[in-house]
Amino acid sequence: MAILEIRDLSVVYQTLEGGVGAVDRVSFSLEEGQSLGLVGESGCGKTTTGKAILGLLPKNARITKGAILYKGRDLLKLDPGEMRTVRGKEIAMIPQSAMNALDPVYRISEFIIEGMNAHREVASGAQPERIRELFASVGLEGGRIHDYPHMFSGGMRQRAVIAAVFALQPSVIIADEPTTALDVIVQDQVLMQLSELIRKTNASLIVITHDIGIVSEQCKKMAVMYAGKLVEIGPTAGIILKPYHPYTMGLQNGFVGVRGELKNIISIPGVPPSLIDPPSGCRFHPRCPFAENRCSQEEPALEQAADGHQVACHFFRQHSAIRIAAGKPETWKRKSLS
Repeated sequence: MAILEIRDLSVVYQTLEGGVGAVDRVSFSLEEGQSLGLVGESGCGKTTTGKAILGLLPKNARITKGAILYKGRDLLKLDPGEMRTVRGKEIAMIPQSAMNALDPVYRISEFIIEGMNAHREVASGAQPERIRELFASVGLEGGRIHDYPHMFSGGMRQRAVIAAVFALQPSVIIADEPTTALDVIVQDQVLMQLSELIRKTNASLIVITHDIGIVSEQCKKMAVMYAGKLVEIGPTAGIILKPYHPYTMGLQNGFVGVRGELKNIISIPGVPPSLIDPPSGCRFHPRCPFAENRCSQEEPALEQAADGHQVACHFFRQHSAIRIAAGKPETWKRKSLS
């Protein structure tokens, strides 16, 4: 059963230059206990999607279309007071920057207790012990719950934020680039602790990232976004082993694993388009080496490519030949010179 369902979501930012369509008719669902990775380049709309779910969009952003169903209830129809009862207690976010999430003049314990008090989940006398338990679950010393954020390293602050998020045991966790600015060893430790907490609480998880490697380890399901659109979605293993969209193939060319034969990193030429005036047809066509006239004129719909695997590409049925060609550097160089 889907605990969270996004239907035809569209978000526009109002700027001095015009309306920026950051998210355009995006739809996906998240099952109870499931993990979903939302992948794409910076500016593709993945963080905006996460903030829209939580009702945390900035003042210049407007949801123009769609529904966000949590346990069958449309969150977009809730008033601010009703949404506050959902945010944190039912759906919570681990933000990109832990330092920005923590108030420098509050002790870590005060930060976590504030959330507990807002939802009246834990009696005041039991709160310190509960926080020590949460610290232990993320690899922090219980004796440091009264420290200030500046007394923690970057990795420790990230663990403290994860502990605060799990204090109310939400059903859905949205982790937005949860290991940004951490070295690879600390990244691995933080992700392992996050996975263990998810397993113990049976929470559903959305990981927002540009790193396919993180998604391959953390998520059973994967959704790829480009320029505000969802271009491919399905089982993570299926997408990694057998991608159907040229953009996903391009992303994989920049992913180097620790096993297998050595390979050259192949970059995608060009830059993502402006979302004030996006390209007609398929938004990836100006950078796609396999694009034809149809791609610039007709927008592809998400179609079933395999069991539980959807893709928005006019030529996905030619996936075998395209996949072989996409692995060759000269294929992308031709596009960059055209």
